[in-house]
Amino acid sequence: MLKKDTSFLVVNTSLKYKALHYKKYYDKLNIKLKICGVGDSLHRICVLESRGMNMPIGVIINALSVAAGGVIGALFGHKLPAKINSELTKIFGICSMGMGVSSIGLMKNMPAVIFAVIIGTAFGLAVNLGGIINSGATCMEKPVGKLFPNKNKSMSREEYMSMLVTIIVLFCASGTGIYGSLDSGMSGDHTILISKSILDFFTAMIFGGTLGMVVAAVAIPQCVIFLIIFAAAKFIFPLTTPDMIADFKACGGFLLLATGFRIAKIHDFPVADMIPAMVLVMPVSWFWVNMIVPML
Repeated sequence: MLKKDTSFLVVNTSLKYKALHYKKYYDKLNIKLKICGVGDSLHRICVLESRGMNMPIGVIINALSVAAGGVIGALFGHKLPAKINSELTKIFGICSMGMGVSSIGLMKNMPAVIFAVIIGTAFGLAVNLGGIINSGATCMEKPVGKLFPNKNKSMSREEYMSMLVTIIVLFCASGTGIYGSLDSGMSGDHTILISKSILDFFTAMIFGGTLGMVVAAVAIPQCVIFLIIFAAAKFIFPLTTPDMIADFKACGGFLLLATGFRIAKIHDFPVADMIPAMVLVMPVSWFWVNMIVPML
């Protein structure tokens, strides 16, 4: 007697269960997924997964760009003219400004975002967050510096250590990286991190010509830090709304704009001290929409 083939039933049930999981997840963003059968559910699942909603694609690309740039810079960076190194840095700043302006344009609740930027920066300055980040980078520099000692005879140890701390902060604790990792984890949009990867590749190549292979090694702590932020963002995402996400991106845009001014050496904004604004902006946005706007 022939046994009834139940494999299709198992696949059908599994797909519907997975599609139902996505539906509950995205309903919190008011994105309505209509489950219309096995084929349609499978299509929607493939679309969501193809966008990298569960994979830290941006974080991985960013870490690989730093590693590749550091290796290429260590091997060939000393052959680059000094003018290229100095002038390209200014272009990096302009690119960061453009990314910031693009993100600021997504803003939905301007008073909430402005309030979060001001209060968040004031808090960062009050607790000396920039100094804390620099101290953490100094601690991180010790094991990295031992693995890759200074081989540049024209540079003193103090100069070497100072520059190494600078690139650790730049690659591991920049406002752009933190904002990009949060954005990638919450919305699945890796645009900021991929754009940052292009800038980081050339930056690492320039620093690699001076410091050597140690620049490529910085990609390891960078990847770990950004993966932690990415994972934390996935828990925050179900609690948000589209307007909160838009305001969050706009707040990150202000950090990108300030970073651009700093990279181009136009003005030294306290970017590290502005990071708490990224934490405040979504609660402030929710409070503005649900508590303040109804009274106006």
